[in-house]
Amino acid sequence: MKPAITDLEIKTADTGFYAGFNRTVTFSSKLIIGGLIVWAVAFPEQAGETLGALNGFLMANFAAWYIYAMAFFIIVCAGLALWPAFGSLKLGHDDDEPEFSSFSWFSMMFGAGIGIGMLTFATAEPIYHFQNNPDVIRGITEGSTAENVRPAYKWSFTHWGFAAWASYAIVGLSLAYFAYRRDLPLTIRSGLTPLFGRSLSGTMGHVVDVVAVVATVLGVAQTLGFGVDQFVAGLARIGVGDWLLTADGQSTTMAIVVALGVIMGASTLSALSGVGNGIRILSNINMVLSFGLLAFFLVFGSTLFALQALGYGILDYVVGLPQQMFEVWKADGTEQGDALSGWQNGWTVFYWAWWIAFAPFVGVFLARISKGRTIREYVLGAIMVPSLMCFVWFTMVGGTAINLELTGVANNEIIGAGQADQLFAMLAVMLDEQLAWIFSVLVVVLLLTYLVTSADSAVLIVNTINAAGDEGPKARPHIVFWGAALALVVGALLMIGGLKAIQTAMIIGALPFSAVMVLMGFALIKAVIKDGMRSRRGLATTYRSGAAPAE
Repeated sequence: MKPAITDLEIKTADTGFYAGFNRTVTFSSKLIIGGLIVWAVAFPEQAGETLGALNGFLMANFAAWYIYAMAFFIIVCAGLALWPAFGSLKLGHDDDEPEFSSFSWFSMMFGAGIGIGMLTFATAEPIYHFQNNPDVIRGITEGSTAENVRPAYKWSFTHWGFAAWASYAIVGLSLAYFAYRRDLPLTIRSGLTPLFGRSLSGTMGHVVDVVAVVATVLGVAQTLGFGVDQFVAGLARIGVGDWLLTADGQSTTMAIVVALGVIMGASTLSALSGVGNGIRILSNINMVLSFGLLAFFLVFGSTLFALQALGYGILDYVVGLPQQMFEVWKADGTEQGDALSGWQNGWTVFYWAWWIAFAPFVGVFLARISKGRTIREYVLGAIMVPSLMCFVWFTMVGGTAINLELTGVANNEIIGAGQADQLFAMLAVMLDEQLAWIFSVLVVVLLLTYLVTSADSAVLIVNTINAAGDEGPKARPHIVFWGAALALVVGALLMIGGLKAIQTAMIIGALPFSAVMVLMGFALIKAVIKDGMRSRRGLATTYRSGAAPAE
């Protein structure tokens, strides 16, 4: 058998401003993101109309692609973990041990992966699906009634369960496998070497990495957009000032600018300190605060109601998963068909595109912190445990909100609040004014740590891809540039069309990277099968720098 490819030359500059970086990838990425910012700021109406038209085209023609791609990621990850010979393979050499403790590993993974969105949607999504979901549209249940609680969680778990984490895991697993077993660069193109070989050293590889950088920036922008909205709503709740919100409850331009300045300033400083310092410390802090907030809802929330929703929700989700993974609803001109298609495009396809756009960032980050773990341990830690954590959050927090509305205690104060404000509205219903203020401050601090952790991790990952997988210190100007670029992308898109504009740009950016991810899945399958054959023939399956592969 031919030995595996264990070297992939990616040219980087030796001197000058781009020393250590691949000029083509770095400059092209900056040009695309910079062009988007200038376009959105200089021609806001044209940008908004064009993005809207593209979004409609993609939803009409690529919804099924997103759904089938996510199903593929779940199947590949589950298959590799469950197959005995593959699951025991270590992401590294036999003597490699994990760099981080299990708690720090999980904290960084969870904080970077979903933390911000969970704070927004743990309340907002169950509340929405309690009122309307595909079961309501099809007449199976009635919205806003007790019988609709189980369907509300079935559909909420669909979006925040195995599919979300499998999309992250497939990228991280692929990169960790090739970087730490075959000594290839820790960059996206390495995951395609079993399919395209050394041709990835040139233009093809540059395109793959640029697509990954653009998807990362837009995916993180979506997360920051939700986080900024909720951060501003929290600041308004704790009395920072009326200038934060407009008369209809939307964030003002000044509020967005101030919030982004605080968040990106802190994240840039953290990114300059690296993964082992600022990011690790912040991740541990936000995990402790998250457990503290969760403990509050466990003690003072609707615990029995939430535990029942958790049990039934997991049961309904797991039983229905095989069908839901592949179910595509298309607009057919009927009221029900159009409503189902609209719901799926607005929720499921949006989420799948979000997770895919977020995957290069989280995937590279997962690979970076997972060296020394087995494939089975990695899949369990990167898919099963975070999914369960999301389920608990959604039932304890969202379940309390639903129960308060069902019993009439909330009197529509939670449902009537804006999406970004619903968690704070629930705290105001549950607690007296002083305690509600204290817990609102806790949520604002938690939001800030999640926002900073996600942003600084993204900046480091973008620089890692631009530097051909070099995980070492990066030039400070490039860290500052990407920190500013993230802030400007979020700010510009929020101002031309709010979260909808960010969502549209993200869905567009996710499409090309979804194709890259599917190819990574096939490449990984090919690699583990070939390595199994090499192992049976006594050939080397792991390689170190400077060591010649066995012939």
